Amino acid sequence: MQQSNQMTTLSQVLEKLRQKGLDNEIIMDEQKQMVCQKLNKKYQPEDLLIFKNFRFEGDSNPADNSVIFMVEDKDGEIGYILDSYGVYSNYEGTEFDDFIKKIPTDERDDEELFS
Repeated sequence: MQQSNQMTTLSQVLEKLRQKGLDNEIIMDEQKQMVCQKLNKKYQPEDLLIFKNFRFEGDSNPADNSVIFMVEDKDGEIGYILDSYGVYSNYEGTEFDDFIKKIPTDERDDEELFS
């Protein structure tokens, strides 16, 4: 049975994160460093923990496939890394994928995040 408050779109998840004050996006900058401009932090993979991911697939266009990696840093700050996946990745080269693969993971229930 589907819950009425279940989030099924990328925009719903991003809006919920914004409402919770968890809209700390981490991006790879031009120098190939992972940074959160809002928190003024730079990260190495060992500084983060992926605890949840959300995948979204477009109905008709593979370019609409995206993933949100929910992360927590060593200071307890919650943020996210957003990317299109597959050949449509937002990042050229292997640096982004290599970085993501090195982040430790520990799956959590998203209810504690969005409650």
